[in-house]
Parts: sequence; C-alpha cells; structure tokens
Amino acid sequence: MALTEKQRHDLKKFVKELDQYRGRHTEFVSVLVPAGYELVKVIQHLQQEQGTASNIKSTATRQNVIDALERMIQHLRLFKATPKNGLAAYAGNVASAEGKSDVRVWSVEPPLPLNQRIYRCDKDFKTEALQDMLDTKEVYGLVVIDHRDAIIALLKGKTIIPLQKTHSEVPGKQKAGGQSAARFSRLRELAAKDHYRKVADYVKNQFFTLEGLKGIIVGGPGPTKHEFLEQGHLTNELLKKVIAVKDLSYTDEFGLEELVEKSEDVLANEAVAGEKKIMRRFFETLARQPGKAAYGQKETMEKVKAGVADTVLLSDALDDKTIEEFEEEAKKFSTEIVIISTETREGVQLREMGGVAAILRYEVG
Repeated sequence: MALTEKQRHDLKKFVKELDQYRGRHTEFVSVLVPAGYELVKVIQHLQQEQGTASNIKSTATRQNVIDALERMIQHLRLFKATPKNGLAAYAGNVASAEGKSDVRVWSVEPPLPLNQRIYRCDKDFKTEALQDMLDTKEVYGLVVIDHRDAIIALLKGKTIIPLQKTHSEVPGKQKAGGQSAARFSRLRELAAKDHYRKVADYVKNQFFTLEGLKGIIVGGPGPTKHEFLEQGHLTNELLKKVIAVKDLSYTDEFGLEELVEKSEDVLANEAVAGEKKIMRRFFETLARQPGKAAYGQKETMEKVKAGVADTVLLSDALDDKTIEEFEEEAKKFSTEIVIISTETREGVQLREMGGVAAILRYEVG
C-alpha cells in the first residue's frame, strides 16, 4: 500500500519535529507498539524500567528518564486499545537549558502497520521505522513496445523512471527491389522475433529480482504488444506479473506518460492516479465554470475562510507554515485538503500557479 501525499506530509512533519531534538545523555524514550500488541503489557514493561532507572548514577539523567517514562505511561493509559496500525510514542526532556525541565510526549498511529516492538532510551528519538514508511518501496514496471522500438521504465510512487531503450532491426513495410514477398515477410518475422527476445531479456534483467515490484503494465500501438507477450520469451514469473495491456498512440517517453494515464484502473490505489484525477477535475472546473474554482494563495485563502471551498489543493513545494495555515482554516468548514506532489505534470502546473488552488462548493461571482 502506498501513502497518500497527505499521509506522507503529516508523517514527514512528525519525524522532522522529533529529529530536531538531542538529549545530553541517554534520556529520550522511544516506544514502538506493533499492531495487535496489548498496551497493558507495554505499560507494565515501562513501569519495570522506572525501577531500573532509579539506579542511574547521574541525578539529572536519572530524573529525566524517570519523568519521561512517567509521562509516557500516563499518555499510553489514554488509549483504550492499540490503534489498528500500532503506535509510535516518544517522550523526553527537551529543555534547551541544562537543569531545566520541559518533558514532552508525542505519539502517532502510523499510516502503515508497525511490525516491530521497541523500547529504547537514547540521546535521540528512534524514528527509523517511520522514516522507512516514507520510502516508496512498491513499484510498477512499464513496457512500451512497437515493431521498431521499445522502452522500459519504472513507476515509483508518482515518478516515471526510464531504464532502457532499444531499437529493432525490423525492416519497414516496403520491401527492397528484387526480394520476393515471401522472403521479405520471413525476414521481417525473424527480425521481429529477435526484437521480442531482446526486449524480453531486458525486461528480465530489470524486473526479475526487483524488490517491491507489484506488477508490469505493457502498452503500445497496434498488435505488437500482444505478439510480444505471446511469443513466450518472457519467463512465466514475469508473465504472471503483467496486470494490464493497453493500446497507445505513442511510443518512447510520451508512450510512458500515456501508459500511466490509461492505466488508472489498475493504479487506482496509487497516489499518482488520485492526484491526476483531482487535478484534472480542477482544470476542467476552471475551464467550464471559472466561478467555481480559485487559485493563488490570497484568493484561495479568502474562499476557505468564507466557507465556500470544497477541496483545497496544496503543492508539496509550499513551506510547512503555509500548509498548516490552510489546514487550520479548512478544519473549521470540513474542507478537504489534498497535498499534490510536483512529480507529475499536473503537480508542476499547480506549483507554477502559486502552489494553491481550490474547487468551490458553488459558483462565486
């Protein structure tokens, strides 16, 4: 499962806040509770650690650890049960001046299930498990092929990453003078088979051992893509990974873009499809009903504060302060916030329009 841009933004902000703090000694408490694990057991463990902490020689460190554990225990008792995806909780004295006390506690239910249980007392908060969730591990393989050319790429999150291009030796449809039609046809057929075999080898080299490959999407103009799959040069393992075959008008990089757009049915759970869909809806609204759309920070904020904004689109290129201001105002009117990455053409367009846009609940004169 891939994170939405909103989940990614919120988690990144949470991790960034924790990572700014450093303890003077090993006095920051990090607790990861996996999905399905009983919180009462975690609380019992932390109570035992309080007893152990009383043996710490340094008075200041001892007090900071005991205080952090107490705040953590109090915080965990607020939960009736472990959240569905588990819980990541952190506590520590973050006062900048030595000898002062500012013990804070943070917690978050991760957007993906936690699968490890951790108790750690260290000079920093242990956020590696959350940082791992920010890395897109799931990818799709893309293959665009016709009888002359092929290009292989990855779709990672919302980014298309071209990997390899190849050109065939298949002659054009017009035979050279002096060749019989049958011989020319055989030459074309043999060259096509060589082309398919070469592309299949490239696909195997790129995708066979690729971690996180969710599926392969094949596309291209005409029947070549079907012939490529039917020739039998792809291994059974890779054939089983083919989740869609799409008719395209283009090849090369334009073909890759078209393949992603035409594969929204199979990429429905991926952020790229959702972002493209909502941005298309905005641009269509702007073109057909301009009074029902707004863009630019000032104009959009006015619409949000007036309660007429239904959905606000925010570029991930905006600073955190601006995003937080829009989120705060949006809450007052149950306005939906969607974070749009700059890794798609539509996302770049939004950034160039000031990074903020909105679809309104009704037309505003």
